[in-house]
Amino acid sequence: MASEVLLLGLLIQGEISPPLLWGVATLGNSLGAVVNWTLGRLFLHYRERRWFPFSEAQQQRYQHWFQRYGIWSLLFAWLPVAGDVLTFIAGAMRVGFVPFLLLVAAGKGGRYALILLFASGLTA
Repeated sequence: MASEVLLLGLLIQGEISPPLLWGVATLGNSLGAVVNWTLGRLFLHYRERRWFPFSEAQQQRYQHWFQRYGIWSLLFAWLPVAGDVLTFIAGAMRVGFVPFLLLVAAGKGGRYALILLFASGLTA
């Protein structure tokens, strides 16, 4: 929730335009999701190692879950905690970068747009 608090604080200050705030917040949060996606892609290279934290059964369960709900679940990457897991799983399941980024940015951008619209109505 720290990004939302910062976003609202900057909006209240009024020195930065809401569209710029929206763009920077969406970009920054989406880049964080790209880090998770990258870790998910790289982490599976070590699945045969003894120290790998997920069993074969867990890996299959996560893969089944993601295949069931599909890449459209990435629209919910803005959710606290669950969003990080979604983006990590997307990397592990080899979701293409462009669809990943478009869906994640759409979800995160939509959330920030709603926050800014709601907050602008309160401060007007």
